[in-house]
Amino acid sequence: MNKDFDTIIIGAGAAGLSAGLYASRGRVKTLIIEKGQIGGQTETTNYIDNYPGSIENPTGPLLTKRMKEQCEQFGAQIVQEEITSIDIIDNLFLIKTNKEEYETKTIIIATGAEPKLAGFKGEKEYRGRGISYCATCDADFFQGLDIAVIGGGDAAVEEGIYLTRFANKVTIIHRRDQLRAVKSIQEKAFQNEKIDFIWDTVVEEVKGSGIVQSLILKNKKTEEISEFKVDGVFVYIGYVPNSELFRDLVKINDAGYIIGDEEMRTNVPGIYVAGDVRQKSLKQVITAAADGAIAGVNVEKYIAEKFK
Repeated sequence: MNKDFDTIIIGAGAAGLSAGLYASRGRVKTLIIEKGQIGGQTETTNYIDNYPGSIENPTGPLLTKRMKEQCEQFGAQIVQEEITSIDIIDNLFLIKTNKEEYETKTIIIATGAEPKLAGFKGEKEYRGRGISYCATCDADFFQGLDIAVIGGGDAAVEEGIYLTRFANKVTIIHRRDQLRAVKSIQEKAFQNEKIDFIWDTVVEEVKGSGIVQSLILKNKKTEEISEFKVDGVFVYIGYVPNSELFRDLVKINDAGYIIGDEEMRTNVPGIYVAGDVRQKSLKQVITAAADGAIAGVNVEKYIAEKFK
């Protein structure tokens, strides 16, 4: 493989693959570097029925497979390596991985973000089998069922309110004796007849036979253990952006998200950002793909202007 590229995309989730498609289709010599599995969070999602134009009964792996095929169809190369350093040399970037060294005119950061795990027993095993981290993605699957929401901040309470459109009952389980969400959101939740609250409580374990059926709860004050029957669990205790590698390279906000404008430009010329690692309001496959498309088109323009 020639080690010189027009753009190197870091991350092969929906944002990275979309960026790869648009960049390579624009005749930009493109390399996508992914340290983990191709597809990111999309790959671990069982059903994605809110992606416009997707096939019937769409799954994350099928959507990822098609995105990857489209990238490669237009000439993008994809490698699974871990980046160890990024240096700026004159007008170019030198990227070192655990296997190779690459030189590139531009970079698109698309490393995504991971939902924080609550840490109870069985959480990883039941992810996608009754445990979700995205109400917008999965609420429809819980029509008429009883749901638990774990968390007490703005996101947890807002998503709990949203879930009442679908669920029979939503129970917000919070480790403290009062919510952390802003007062206006709290008031809406307290006034919603479909929402109950369990205070001073943490989830110890999830139980079920293939799918979630109950939670083992522990009251932090009394240490009482109880079993709570439930059909689904939504965890909202925050996200962790995968931005640590770039802390000394581009501007990052206090929450760890990379700051980019509407054209996906960072504060460093030639470096763009796309997807959930970017400061944004909605984390969905479609918004990640849109970010990637914008970044892919803009690197083409940047290269045409900068390297005439």
